[in-house]
Amino acid sequence: MRILSLIAILAFSLSSQAAIYKWVDKDGNIHFSDTPKPNAELVELKETSGNAVAIQVIAADNSNAGSSQAELSTYQVSILEPEQDATIRENDGNFTVTAQAEPEPPASALWVIRVDGEVWGDAISTPIFNLTNIDRGQHSLEVQLITQNGKVIASSEPITVFLHRASVLMRPNKVMPRAGN
Repeated sequence: MRILSLIAILAFSLSSQAAIYKWVDKDGNIHFSDTPKPNAELVELKETSGNAVAIQVIAADNSNAGSSQAELSTYQVSILEPEQDATIRENDGNFTVTAQAEPEPPASALWVIRVDGEVWGDAISTPIFNLTNIDRGQHSLEVQLITQNGKVIASSEPITVFLHRASVLMRPNKVMPRAGN
């Protein structure tokens, strides 16, 4: 029974991989689709990392007004602070996360942070996040560089941090002086 289930899953996964087709219309615009069109060519997709995304930036060529030059940029996002497996001792549950991207991202790009897989706060223009009132324990942090419309350009590798907060339930034992001594 397990073998039949495995074969069914493999057959479904192979059939679910959609082909991408590329074609140029009469005005010179490039189009992509998952359905074939007349004069369309099949696009071969390469295996890529989920942490680096290549985007094309079209820059106008001043020497010839009718042409443009495409530059391919791959952004790499990394978390600078805190470090992987860092122990943060902060009773208020507040700490700062700092990230960077290489090469320098466009000015219109925004930054978001995911704490335990969930977006924390709003998208911001700088990669410095002030997290507040985080619960004690182990947390996964991931920083993403996104476009204005929310498309992810690049993501950092997730890191794990440990937040220690003093508990009201665990008060230190006070030594009481004995009477008469």
